Amino acid sequence: MLKGFKDFLLRGNIVDLAVAVVIGAAFTAVVTSFTESFLQPLIGLIGGGGVNGGSVEVDGQLFTWGAFINQLITFALTAAVVYFVVVLPMKKILERRASGEEPGPVAPTQVELLVEIRDLLRSQQGLGRAENPIGAGTTVLPGQL
Repeated sequence: MLKGFKDFLLRGNIVDLAVAVVIGAAFTAVVTSFTESFLQPLIGLIGGGGVNGGSVEVDGQLFTWGAFINQLITFALTAAVVYFVVVLPMKKILERRASGEEPGPVAPTQVELLVEIRDLLRSQQGLGRAENPIGAGTTVLPGQL
């Protein structure tokens, strides 16, 4: 059950969706605050300062090139944070998993499966769970159950 859930979470498109929605939204707020508090005034100073810094008026039309540059920097910073904090580590985890470095789930042995089947059958018959008289980890032969 947990193996299926883990495989579901580590599928590429699910991870991409989670990155885009959750992490992207969280870091966008931080980066937007940084660009509005620091970069926008800096762009205004470079563009001539004052209220209209980073904008040009042509025939009554106001072109706010400073706001565009501010949004471009916001996008680049958000993308960089998401890539280095989420995408790159997830990519390394998936590569390790594919190469076999990360151990997969341990499958139950035949004995464990047989004991589980026996216990389920007994519980359906109302007999309750029986203790293994032989001991845990001991091979159970036919007729010993």
